[in-house]
Amino acid sequence: MIAFHEPTIEDRSWAHPILWACGYPGAEYTFSSAYLWSGYYGRIAEVDGYLVQARVYGREAVCIYPAGCCDIAGVLKKIIAHCRERGLTLAFQSLTEEKKDELERLYPGQFRFSPQQATFDYIYSVEALTELRGKKLQAKRNHINRFSAEYPDWYTVPVTPDNIALCRELDRQWKSYRDEVQAVESEDVALERAFAHFGELEMDGLLLSDGSRMVAFSIGTRMNDEYYDVHFEKALPDVDGAYAVINREFSRMVAEKYPSLRFLNREDDMGLEGLRRAKESYQPALVLTKYVADYVGEL
Repeated sequence: MIAFHEPTIEDRSWAHPILWACGYPGAEYTFSSAYLWSGYYGRIAEVDGYLVQARVYGREAVCIYPAGCCDIAGVLKKIIAHCRERGLTLAFQSLTEEKKDELERLYPGQFRFSPQQATFDYIYSVEALTELRGKKLQAKRNHINRFSAEYPDWYTVPVTPDNIALCRELDRQWKSYRDEVQAVESEDVALERAFAHFGELEMDGLLLSDGSRMVAFSIGTRMNDEYYDVHFEKALPDVDGAYAVINREFSRMVAEKYPSLRFLNREDDMGLEGLRRAKESYQPALVLTKYVADYVGEL
């Protein structure tokens, strides 16, 4: 039996080293994501040196493909046995091509794989987002130039526990531009957790001012030596260029702070067409394909 529990901030002490060491590129594989979005990703457990996270819908268990560096075969066997004991069907999510091949090799013909496009991560090179070179990113440079011309006194300031209130107020203003249908309750929970445990999660953040008021912020956390996860980015939609500026300036800040970084994971598009177009417009180095694997063997 696997002893799952709701993740707490104290779990970071053991879960973060596992996730860092495995070096998976998916945005799910940070403790910040596991904790902030536990309402979606589910409860967690440590199994033979692996982090396992799963949620149950009715009689179906949906488990993020386990994260770790040891032999995964025994961990998978225990997860399948756990579901069998409880009469649950099983599906793994967040499998890359490599992990899909691994699971098929260990359980040939026992899983049915399907791509989960709404969860594909948009991954960018650090250089691309900090420099915005080339014809394809000319529009981003134009937005930044217009912002700089209209707001010559603009500046940025790092987010700290002392100015989190400014982020909260900006989030409140950002929501006022959106209709009720667009509101995402789970994001509110995740963002408030990030605010409440900003230091404990070792998060980074940046606020952008047009010179008289705060107009954008971005918050993220380091995944491992080479990857960084940008969790949140919000800007007032009536301020032309604010998104482009906070994107570039936050990228520059984390690149300077962590010189070994090579990639920024700006997470998925949630199946939203507008968000997909925005993420594609920055010319990702990789759109990380992820699969769901439904267990069709004997449980």
